[in-house]
Amino acid sequence: MSRQQGDWQISTRTPESRALFERVKVATRLSAKLSAHSLDDAESIQRDFEELIGKPVGAGFTLIPPFYADHGLNITVGRSVFIGYQCAFSGHAPIDIGDEVMIAHRVNLVTSGHPVEPDQRKAAITAEPIRIGTNAWIGAAATVLPGVDIGAGAVVAAGAVVTRDVPPATLVAGVPARIVRQL
Repeated sequence: MSRQQGDWQISTRTPESRALFERVKVATRLSAKLSAHSLDDAESIQRDFEELIGKPVGAGFTLIPPFYADHGLNITVGRSVFIGYQCAFSGHAPIDIGDEVMIAHRVNLVTSGHPVEPDQRKAAITAEPIRIGTNAWIGAAATVLPGVDIGAGAVVAAGAVVTRDVPPATLVAGVPARIVRQL
């Protein structure tokens, strides 16, 4: 991925974009495999999630299927992380989840998109990493967009759309998410 103007950009119709599409095929297949498990089979859930992300997760990992990812190898998970059902981690830039993070059901972590200009939309995929600090809580059905850092101890309210960084120990809510108060 080439780095341009603060984000990562992949031109379409290139060997790099074709390789990325091949990874999408693998990740969606592994997501379906992971999503077939019931919560009673925590060991298989963890094993299949680790296969999807290509590395071990921290101790105390809990995920409630189904779960969706279109890349996977870009995800890093700390210890004692909880991920609720129907979450989607999408995009091709890194997603770094710190220790003791809680991610409620139907949360979307989206690291990629397309250029805004109409004549460039189909020519490239843009991406920026998402970082979630220790002991953060992402509420149900929240969406975190590319390039956002969520500080340690922060809370993202249910349904929020996070378009910019969240300071540590801060509650944000709304569309777009705004600071409600310090914690």
